Order: sequence, then C-alpha cells, then structure tokens
Amino acid sequence: MVKIDDEAYQCYRKAGEIASSIRRIVPSITKEGMKILDLCEKIEKLIFEKGGKPAFPCNIGVNEVAAHYTSPFEDESLIPKDSIVKVDFGVEVSGYIVDTSITVSFNKELYLMVRAVDEALMEAIKFIKDGVKAREVGKVIENKIKRYGFKPIKNLTGHKIDRYKLHTGKVIPNVSEINGSKIEAGEVYAIEPFATTLDGAGVVVNGSEAYIFRFQKEKCSKEIEGLIKFIKENYSNLPFAFRWLKKSYLNKDLDTLFKEALSQKCLVSYPVLIEAKFKPVAQAEHTVIVEKNGCEILTGY
Repeated sequence: MVKIDDEAYQCYRKAGEIASSIRRIVPSITKEGMKILDLCEKIEKLIFEKGGKPAFPCNIGVNEVAAHYTSPFEDESLIPKDSIVKVDFGVEVSGYIVDTSITVSFNKELYLMVRAVDEALMEAIKFIKDGVKAREVGKVIENKIKRYGFKPIKNLTGHKIDRYKLHTGKVIPNVSEINGSKIEAGEVYAIEPFATTLDGAGVVVNGSEAYIFRFQKEKCSKEIEGLIKFIKENYSNLPFAFRWLKKSYLNKDLDTLFKEALSQKCLVSYPVLIEAKFKPVAQAEHTVIVEKNGCEILTGY
C-alpha cells in the first residue's frame, strides 16, 4: 500500500475540483470553426484563474489526431465542421497532478464511439481496487469498446502519476495484454480509453511535428544555459509548450536557442500521435486514487 499524506491528498482534491469544473464546460466552449489556439488558451487560463497550473499544454486532438497536439505559436488552425474533438488537459497544485479528457463530437455518426469510451472508462473505474492486475483492467476496457462495435487503440495507455511526474513506470492498457503489474492502494492513475472505428489500425504512429516538450538534462553548452535554467525553474519535469516560452522568455534568439537545446538533447519532444490509418479517434479520461475496495475519482466531482 502506498501512503498519501493529508497535504498531498488535499492538493489532489483541489486539482481535481479545478479540472472537474472546467471539464463540465468543455462541451459548451468547444465550437466548430473556432481557432484551436483559442480553445487551448481559454482552458489554460481557466486553470490559472481557479488556482492551479496547467500540468501540461492543453491537447486538442481533431479527428485522426489522438494525442499531443497543442497549438503552436500563432496557430491559425480551426476546428473543422463535422469533426470529433478530444480535449485533454491537466491541473497541477504544488506538483500534484490530475489528468482528464472529454470528447466532443460534431459528427452524429460518431456519437456511439464517444459513448463507447465513456462507458469503458466508467467500467474500468468500477473494477479498479487494490491488488487488481493492470491487464485485467485493460480487458474490461477492450471488451466494452468492442461490444459497441469499435476498436481500442492498443499502444496508448493510462498511466500512474507521481508528484511532478505525469507518466511513471506503471501503465493501464486499453487491451488485455501481458502486463503483470498490480495496482496498489494509494497509487494515483489516469485511466484513458481510446477507440477508433473497426476499419482503423487500432494503433497510433508519430506524426512529423511536435509542439510539446519537456526538460531532460542540465548539461549543455554555455549559450543555452539560461534557457535551460528558465525551463527547469518554471516547468520542472512537466511538459510545456513552445508558445508558452514565446510569451515568457523574451529573447530575440529564442528560436535558435531552442533548436540548439533540442539538438543537445537537453529537451525531449512529444510528437503528435495519429491513428495509423487516419481514422477518427475518441478518448475519455479520469484520474483516480486507488483504495482498498475501489477508487476515488478525483476529476469527477
């Protein structure tokens, strides 16, 4: 059993309350034809206004884009008509993180796929408790998605969360697989079923672009020391967006310095993840604290 002290628990609760309040309004603020950048920035601004910090840049996955797309600086991309949109965001309070997502579909033909991931998420949450094997949770998710006539995405998973660490070693798969790890009371997990259509590949691949990054190491050349120090002090080990730096690190040579930081592997990037056959994707996600006989949904108040 993992022990969570009262201070940590209160931080998780606060982060969850902030995330829940924003999650509830996502369907009403997500519009066809709006700029993706406007939606990203609105959600991130709300997190700050409610007393938290973004745990990572708001991800907006349109149609076949499953994850890791956040608007680049001065992005002009729009949410297309008849699209399916994943809105994935996280809240951090004193390093304690919750992660949640909701899918908004403007395509009536994909409503059922949204329902499939929503119900798969809730079935997984009902099943989770101390001692359950991760692969058994994956089987619950897979069975529910398939029952609705859709295909789970097998190389995307839920993940254990620690302080200042969004992804730790343990995962919760979305399919039944050989995964012997056990879920323990006191652990915090983001559970996130992903589904696509039956004619989809059921896997995601890396796209050619990346707009989300994370600090990796301090050892670097003198010319980028200031930038790396700024990133570590402001974002710790959590993911950040280059567009955030454009507003906060006011240096005329930022573009050049940033490319150098990437080339020296002081930073790592998160490529945009795309369904391998370019089929639409739906996602649902909550963060939970595992208990002896169940779990508490932090992002579902």
